Amino acid sequence: MSNVFIALQKNEETRAIVNAIMADNPDAILNEQPAMVKVDCPNRLVIKRESVEQEMGRDFDLQELHVNLITLSGHIDEDEDQFALHWGN
Repeated sequence: MSNVFIALQKNEETRAIVNAIMADNPDAILNEQPAMVKVDCPNRLVIKRESVEQEMGRDFDLQELHVNLITLSGHIDEDEDQFALHWGN
């Protein structure tokens, strides 16, 4: 099993995204740096649109992730409701 990760710029908008990621991925490990936030997770990490919307208090299009995205690791599987990173099946 290998870790996947996502790294985002550290700002007010990504705070809600990271809170949603951490709530939906109990095995995730948060690594905060001065200008970025990196979330590592064993094998699979899922970002759910609905969870981000609850944290932000507004509608959220998962494509908005790309505005603050620095880098990521893993295969991407996405639709309008979730953005998943994983290795293997």
